[in-house]
Amino acid sequence: MGVPADAFDRLHPVIQHHVVNTLGWPALRPLQRESVGPLLDGDDAVLLAPTAGGKTEAAIFPLLTRMDTERWPGLSLLYVCPLKALLNDLHPRVQRYAGWLGRTADVRHGDVGRGARRRQAVERPSVLLTTPESLEAMLVTRTIDAARFFGDVRAVVVDEVHAFAGDDRGWHLLAVLDRLAAMAGRQEQRVGLSATVGNPEALLQWLQGRTAGQRAAKVIAPAAEGSSVVPELSLDYVGSEANAAVVLSRIHVGEKRLVFADSRRAVEALSVRLREHGVETFASHSSLAVDERRRAETAFAEARDCVIVSTSTLELGIDVGDLDRVLQLGAPHSVASLLQRLGRTGRRPGTTRNMTFLVRDDVELLRAAGLLLLLAEGFVEPVTPPPQPRHIAAQQFLGVALQKGHIDVREESRWMAELGLTSAEDLAEVARWLVETGHLDVDSGLAFVGPEAERRYGPRNFMEVLAVFAAAPEVTVLHGRAEIGTVDPLVLSTKVVGPRRIVLGGRPWQVTHVDWRRRRAFVEPSEHAGVTRWSGDARPYSFELSDAVRRVLLGVDPPGMTQSGRATERIAMVRERYGGFADPECTVLAKDDTGFRWWTFAGARANAVLATALRLAVPDLVEAGTFSNLYIPLRGELSPPDVAAAMRAARRHVGDDMSGAVPDVSERALKKLKFSELLPPDLAIRTLAARAADHDVAARVARRPVAAPS
Repeated sequence: MGVPADAFDRLHPVIQHHVVNTLGWPALRPLQRESVGPLLDGDDAVLLAPTAGGKTEAAIFPLLTRMDTERWPGLSLLYVCPLKALLNDLHPRVQRYAGWLGRTADVRHGDVGRGARRRQAVERPSVLLTTPESLEAMLVTRTIDAARFFGDVRAVVVDEVHAFAGDDRGWHLLAVLDRLAAMAGRQEQRVGLSATVGNPEALLQWLQGRTAGQRAAKVIAPAAEGSSVVPELSLDYVGSEANAAVVLSRIHVGEKRLVFADSRRAVEALSVRLREHGVETFASHSSLAVDERRRAETAFAEARDCVIVSTSTLELGIDVGDLDRVLQLGAPHSVASLLQRLGRTGRRPGTTRNMTFLVRDDVELLRAAGLLLLLAEGFVEPVTPPPQPRHIAAQQFLGVALQKGHIDVREESRWMAELGLTSAEDLAEVARWLVETGHLDVDSGLAFVGPEAERRYGPRNFMEVLAVFAAAPEVTVLHGRAEIGTVDPLVLSTKVVGPRRIVLGGRPWQVTHVDWRRRRAFVEPSEHAGVTRWSGDARPYSFELSDAVRRVLLGVDPPGMTQSGRATERIAMVRERYGGFADPECTVLAKDDTGFRWWTFAGARANAVLATALRLAVPDLVEAGTFSNLYIPLRGELSPPDVAAAMRAARRHVGDDMSGAVPDVSERALKKLKFSELLPPDLAIRTLAARAADHDVAARVARRPVAAPS
């Protein structure tokens, strides 16, 4: 069904005027045209387009039209983002659009001062840009009459909805929106904005929450403008960060380059090396102070011949101006991430989307080639919400108790179960645990915040309860009064010879004093390079990426890609060394210097299940926790028939669907699960185990024959 010719005419006349005369647009983009009708009709929707595809306007213009023509009062539109930086970036634009109709837009997050918050409580904006954490904080604070403040909300826009849905913050957001709907007495219209995902219909259903299937809903995903243009994709093997800096200092000189690196340490190290080569360089990552990041991003947007090195924080829609080139140090871990980064280029007329991979080792080389193969095949990962978010349910019991004062646990459990946080039985067990541990107290059949919750969370006004992501305990670094960012305490406590030097913001610093009580480190600029580090976890591959690596080893080259001579030579070497471990139909048992390895190419989550099943059936065969994305180390002298027989025994033990194989959960992993203390230990373990497992893929791989190396 085509887009109605009068889609533009259905927008408010004032918006029409400004689109033409203020913005100077000759026409709406396809996504913006196709969104007008469904959004004006009140449908829930997910709008899909690449970065800078006009998604914000596609949602805001129809909703502002509804706001004016239907005379929505007070605060009627929420715009939720995952990052404060993205909110700050969007605020002036949304404020401008709302102002066309005499409406107001304001921003609310953790960095907004008390004065602005007090003003918002008295004079509600028409549009509020915020985060899920700030929404819940407003629900529980005593300085806002939440029922009045949120009572007029009619619609919610969730930007980067795929980022929420793939994380516990998504479950938290759905729970908070459910509580807002109950407060307002109506289900608000929900509009998600997303980059390309593999399962948009399921994403929309998830966003609808308890009303899925009850309200009209539509995925709006027209073909992207310029989508027929083949992007420029290049793969180069550089061998080290030092070599990457040399290459970056010599290619695309005179152009604006964005370099992605998948760790904060790599961002800092590469930034320092680029500056040593005379390249104007800026750094951006989550451990840099807000002002430091903003200065870097603003300077980069205004410069021309320069580089900004960033983690995934600049994957999202934060505006850093027109880019000429995107480069990647190493390789991301998903096609979706690759597409987000690729979409930062090719925005100006006459330019093309482009991305160059600079890989440092064989692991990155194979991952990059595997991702490029999947991209060429049109694969994009489905967004899968983390299963069994029981800890979010526990957090919500406390959050609702803070909001209401007293709660009926059975009543609150009902909507949480319907939302899909966990089963009614699990919720009853969680509630019992909260009472037993003193996090909740009960009087006359109603529950309220207990003494243990007061002791644990109360000193900081329960702010720790409102954030479902755990922040590592880092030390703030200050130059005078200016905050530079934060670092892992180990950087400041590890023994060193001579002055202690660190790198932060792409610049070297000498540490002059550490105030451990206040977790502050004071620094002065240094001429000598230092070190820096942050804690982090290895990221598992999907089955599709692991299998793509297998196919690359078997000789499949990604089409439509330019490969340097160094990369071609290195891939040939890797295939010579590891190609025999890959088979088109079988898994492979191979022996090397370390012993036997069973090459499954199943991904870490499936290998966790396979390793657990083998250990349950043949206890001495597998050491706990020793699997990788591509293989499982095995003990003893083995042959392929031995492994096949062990796998048959394992299937008899845990079931053909492998459901009886529950991966082990370490104490370290339990400590990193936010709110694990709010769950009975067995439920906390089951929650983490479910997230570490891929039983479906494990069951498929378990049935494959086992072969010797070719």
